[in-house]
Amino acid sequence: MSAAKTLKKRKSGKAAGAGKSATGAKAVPGGKLVARGKGVAGGKSAAGKAARGGSNGGRKSGGKASAGASGSGAATNKASRGKAASGKASGAYKEPGLLKRLAEGPVICAEGYVFELERRGYLQAGAFVPTVLTDHPEVVEQLHLDFVRAGSDVTQALTYYVHREKLRVIGREKDLVPMNRIALSIAKKVARKTHTLFAGDICNTNIFDPADPKALREVERIFAEQVGWAADAGVDYIVAETFSWGAEAVMALEAIKKHSKVPAVVTFSIHREEHTREGWTAAETCKRLEAAGADVVGLNCHRGPDTMLPLLREIRDAVKCEVAALPVPYRTTTEQPSFMSLTDPCCGNARAFPIGLDPFVCTRAEIGEFGRAAYEMGVKYLGVCCGAGPHHIRALAEGLGRHPEASKYSADMSKHAFFGTDQKIKAVQTEYRAKL
Repeated sequence: MSAAKTLKKRKSGKAAGAGKSATGAKAVPGGKLVARGKGVAGGKSAAGKAARGGSNGGRKSGGKASAGASGSGAATNKASRGKAASGKASGAYKEPGLLKRLAEGPVICAEGYVFELERRGYLQAGAFVPTVLTDHPEVVEQLHLDFVRAGSDVTQALTYYVHREKLRVIGREKDLVPMNRIALSIAKKVARKTHTLFAGDICNTNIFDPADPKALREVERIFAEQVGWAADAGVDYIVAETFSWGAEAVMALEAIKKHSKVPAVVTFSIHREEHTREGWTAAETCKRLEAAGADVVGLNCHRGPDTMLPLLREIRDAVKCEVAALPVPYRTTTEQPSFMSLTDPCCGNARAFPIGLDPFVCTRAEIGEFGRAAYEMGVKYLGVCCGAGPHHIRALAEGLGRHPEASKYSADMSKHAFFGTDQKIKAVQTEYRAKL
């Protein structure tokens, strides 16, 4: 079934504010997508525009969430989607927003799009630039729907690595504006029809160098462009993610505050060392980000559940705002704490990243356990990053006591041919279990 038919089937009516197909040339309703940056499709320079104002002033203090995620708080955001959960769209629906949702319970955000698209054969490992946006936009739309169906409260635009530096590396800088426009249009279409949060996304530029003024100016330009496009598209909030430099994360936050009026979620990555590249601890980095106006701070990517949790405890104790945690779904260890450091003893201890990580994948139960543990310590913005599939998001949601649409197909071994307990299963099968 095509993505378009899937959407039609899921909805009995037309969602309010839904944009045109991502393959169309027009900007989605709710804000004209204007080209930004000198020399880009005749667009005006973002630097020349007046500041749009700071981040949302209504931020609530995070505090620690109560234990027992299966209580009413954990189910709140499922209810927030209202009629969308039953497939009935309503023009009267009003999105409560990220901060209100967080005040009422955990928010689940699916990330890891590039790894999942690579597994599906639509993206090349290495550069990890999602050219699938122009090659097969319908695949991106379907993946958004798959993540929402699995329990994600957020439809995050696939603009990770769709900035001018990464496109320059693969020789497609001319596609900067169209690819950002398509990604935002697809995400908005899905978010508005499913009553999920519509998030913009900016990320590590890979050119940040605190000693190079020219590089810093280019980083600022990259952030300004992508934040501006996201703001024009009408995002509910913006994610800034996967920074190795704490100072680059601060620059990203400054761009969100300058060029938009929406809340900011800022997450960064800790590699083998227990600090950012300039030497800031995770807790110190989060305190700096909170002081600079971030609404949610925390960690994403690189570390698996076991090596991220200890850092989350330090962060939760250090800040008052909400905390985010989006690990990779891999079994990282104290000796090899990041997924890029994992080596496979079955392959001559070769580095497993990126396409040899299969032996290290966490079970669904481990992802669910991580979600419960993080939530019980007060971390309320939860997700899974590179390597995540819809089944991981469903496991996370179920670990928090939720039952998303995809839970209809969660495992039920009672009717298995050998391991089943149902009376209809023949003894000739069940008696053979020990020999399997």
